[in-house]
Amino acid sequence: MLIDSHIHLDAAEFDEDRVAVIEQARAAGVGGFVVPAVEVGNFAAVRALAGSRKDCCYALGIHPLYVMAAAMDDLDRLDQALAEGGMVAVGEIGLDHFVTDSDPARQLEFFVAQLRLARRHDLPVILHVRRAVDPILKQLRRIGVRGGIAHAFNGSRQQAQMFIDLGFKLGFGGAMSFEGSTRIRALAASLPLESIVLETDAPDIAPAWGQGARNMPANLPRYAELLAALRGIGVDEVAEATSRNASSVLGGWLPG
Repeated sequence: MLIDSHIHLDAAEFDEDRVAVIEQARAAGVGGFVVPAVEVGNFAAVRALAGSRKDCCYALGIHPLYVMAAAMDDLDRLDQALAEGGMVAVGEIGLDHFVTDSDPARQLEFFVAQLRLARRHDLPVILHVRRAVDPILKQLRRIGVRGGIAHAFNGSRQQAQMFIDLGFKLGFGGAMSFEGSTRIRALAASLPLESIVLETDAPDIAPAWGQGARNMPANLPRYAELLAALRGIGVDEVAEATSRNASSVLGGWLPG
C-alpha cells in the first residue's frame, strides 16, 4: 500500500470526477491520501472529505500564497478548528519566495503564528518550502514543533539533514520524474529511506509524462517505481517504508 502524503483532493479540478479519481488511484495501489487545506475557506471541504472516507485524513492551515487574501482573525478560526481535533497536522503552511506578488513579511507573520499554533496543539506541520528553505529552518529552530513533512523538497543535502534532525520527513514526487532534476534525483537516491515520503500534490506538479494535464494520484505508484530504481531496491520496500514514514510523522494515522 502507498500513501499519497500531499494531495489536494478538494480542488475544483476534481469536482466532476473526485470519486472516480480516488478509486482509480486505489486500483493502482494507493491506499491513503493526506489532504491539506490552503485557506480557512476550504477547511470545511477537507474535513468533510476526510470524514466521508476512511482512506483520507486532513490537515488545516493557511498556505503562504493565500495569506494576502486572509484576515488576521483567520488565525483565531484556525486555532478554534485545531482545538476541535480530528486533523493529523497543521498545513499547508510555510513560505514561498518564488512568487513576486506576495508580501514576504505577511507570509512570515502567518507562518510564525501557525508554527506557534502547531506547538500549542502538539501537532506536526506540513510545510511549503519553495525557494525559502533557510528562513523556514530558522523559524523551526526558533519555534520547536513536533516535526512534520517538508513538501516538494528541493534543497541541498545539508538542508535536508537539518530537516531530518528536526524530526521531518521530505516529500518527493513529480519533480523526480524529470531527467534534468539531477539534484532531486541524487537526494532521492542517497537520503536515508526512513526520511522520505511520496506525494503527488495533485492536481499540481504534473510528472514528465503528463505535462499540460491534470496531475493524478494514480501517478504515485510510478513515483514509487522511480524511487526504487534510483535506489536500486524493490518497489515493495519503497511502498512499505514511505507509507510507514508518513504514518509515523502524522501521529500514527493509517487508512482504513
